[in-house]
Amino acid sequence: MNQALPVKNTKSVTEVDPASDPLEDSSAQERIRWAVDQFGDQLIMSTSFGAQSAVMLHMLSVAAPQVPIIMVDTGYMFPETYQFVDSLKEKLNLNLHVYQPLMSAARQEAIYGKRWEQGDEALAQYNLMNKVEPMNRALVDFNAKGWLAGLRREQSSTRKHMDVVMKQGNITKVHPIIDWTDREIYQYLTNNNLPYHPLWEQGYVSIGDTHSTSRLLEGMTAEETRFNGQKRECGLHELSGQSDFMI
Repeated sequence: MNQALPVKNTKSVTEVDPASDPLEDSSAQERIRWAVDQFGDQLIMSTSFGAQSAVMLHMLSVAAPQVPIIMVDTGYMFPETYQFVDSLKEKLNLNLHVYQPLMSAARQEAIYGKRWEQGDEALAQYNLMNKVEPMNRALVDFNAKGWLAGLRREQSSTRKHMDVVMKQGNITKVHPIIDWTDREIYQYLTNNNLPYHPLWEQGYVSIGDTHSTSRLLEGMTAEETRFNGQKRECGLHELSGQSDFMI
């Protein structure tokens, strides 16, 4: 599984899928079951092992443990994130597959410098190389037609209009917990003896790369803790006209 796709800024259209409305009043578990029935062995799930990722990971481990779980490791993740990955993989017996950029972090910095400090265009290229391309490679490797993602409307302004089921290029995205509140997340984690990310207690509410993640301070929104407030999305989940998704 090493087929690579070119890194280029190819726009794709994201739109609502007709299946979304009937699933709007369904439970998260029913939405997962619908996706499993619809896509079978062509279904994958992505995870960043972020602050609240244990919710979706646990749900899938119960409902469909055979579904491949894709994590993109940029090479710039917090040490606590790698520890969180190992802990949940063992605890939940996850079918985890880790994808990495084709060029190492050290080589990228030697050639391009710290692109997250060089403005929007350089940041977009960083995200394409380190996040979008590896995820596209995973989708090709698994011949994926369906993609489960743990996005929630409460998380940011860029996600508040997302639907349960959306088409992104040739892929159908399913968001089982799209309408969950922070309270529901807390209750699910508590009821199932699941942890938040280790950095949650230190004030990190949205956790990605070390260089683009900061604590939530007084007066800030969760969106402002990522990419120095420049943007919330890295390209994997952006809406129509803004997506760098290539499949």
